[in-house]
Amino acid sequence: MNESTFSPGGGRPGALASGQGAAGLKAVGSVAVHTFSAHQDPTSMTVDQNTQQQGANAPDPGHLGDGDGVRPDIHPDYTQLPEGHFYDPDADFEPDPEYAATLAPDAARQRRERIGPTGRPLPYFPIPGPVAEHGPAKIIAMCNQKGGVGKTTSTINLGAALAEYGRRVLLVDFDPQGALSVGLGVNPMELDLTVYNLLMERGMTPDEVLLKTAVAGMDLLPSNIDLSAAEVQLVSEVARESSLQRALQPLLPDYDFVVIDCQPSLGLLTVNALTAAHKVIVPLECEFFALRGVALLTETIEKVQERLNPELSLDGILATMYDSRTVHSREVLARVVEAFDENVYHTVIGRTVRFPETTVAGEPITTYASNSVGAAAYRQLAREVLARCHAE
Repeated sequence: MNESTFSPGGGRPGALASGQGAAGLKAVGSVAVHTFSAHQDPTSMTVDQNTQQQGANAPDPGHLGDGDGVRPDIHPDYTQLPEGHFYDPDADFEPDPEYAATLAPDAARQRRERIGPTGRPLPYFPIPGPVAEHGPAKIIAMCNQKGGVGKTTSTINLGAALAEYGRRVLLVDFDPQGALSVGLGVNPMELDLTVYNLLMERGMTPDEVLLKTAVAGMDLLPSNIDLSAAEVQLVSEVARESSLQRALQPLLPDYDFVVIDCQPSLGLLTVNALTAAHKVIVPLECEFFALRGVALLTETIEKVQERLNPELSLDGILATMYDSRTVHSREVLARVVEAFDENVYHTVIGRTVRFPETTVAGEPITTYASNSVGAAAYRQLAREVLARCHAE
């Protein structure tokens, strides 16, 4: 597969695409971002032409205006955009044709109308700016009672992408299998202290369990098979559903996001994660059996919301392992969009061989294959998550 990305640098911080005039601005949440419309202008020049003539056509920093008379071949300085306006890293560059084929059966329509894999117009999510201070953290539970749908992969790579954008991230491995820990190069069997000890032992502090990862700004609370005993031992505890929430409380001021990788069940550990969380992301493999369990999961989320955690909300359903060349994938995604509408993320994670390779390497795809389509997809997801948080 061609590993070219959606944009130069795959949406990495600092890898800005060439911009267009303010006529191509579109609101996403409460911010304005450069859209595809100006790129469709027949007078637009190619990137190469723009580069060659940039010196001859130097932009007037004060002439951003409302777009009237602004030439699309002029590159405004990123630092001189009006407040609240950002360059979208995907705005001027269309997806790689081979990867686009896995996301949209009608590539011509996708190019013409910027229709996303979900069948809706694809917004542009701005590259987020740096934050002045960190915390308190938003807690996200990555949850689906079906296994093998991409929960752990999405937890690792969403966390790494958020860390790339300057956010401090804590990943919590809340699955006794310890897959999240393995995916970050940690051998669970060699750990003396895990999240189990934090839950069950009085006097245990988070700093004793916390591990630094190879990704700057991203830390880990690891897990191993010991955690399976917690589900039995917590039964006799007072307020057992809030055990994880109490354990994480001291850490929240130090992070912007806490992402919890849940086990593939709806047992007491998962209820603990939902009780601690502000938002739920549901990774959903585009396959019929994965679709069947969504109704039961949403019912569980509603019960936790009513009885234990009124702040809990479904942030979005994330379609994973999607390949539009199969009718089945398209039908499943269409049914999910029909049922959940705006609760389905615009970002869709396609199939790529890079994801299994990153598990063996023990690092996120954003560092293992930084320019791959998978890395670009998770960076887009991180921007979408941040845009949704900003819009609240």
